[in-house]
Amino acid sequence: MPERVALTINGKRYEALEGTTVAAAIMNAGATCRTSVAQQARGPLCGMGICFECRATVNGKPHQRTCQMICENGMEVETQ
Repeated sequence: MPERVALTINGKRYEALEGTTVAAAIMNAGATCRTSVAQQARGPLCGMGICFECRATVNGKPHQRTCQMICENGMEVETQ
């Protein structure tokens, strides 16, 4: 059975199974990755880091492609 990791998404604590991408954790938390210039909710599209729709701030670093990042204990994620 995979272990669970704890992370913070938009100031709320969540748990994800070890090996889960940050993009999947964001979606499981009911959040969207970012809002477009036209104020449309955006989320992962390609799932392989090409489209940049999954960008969020992770551990203080803006514009991180969350579909390419695995959740880690203590990770802080802020959607844009």
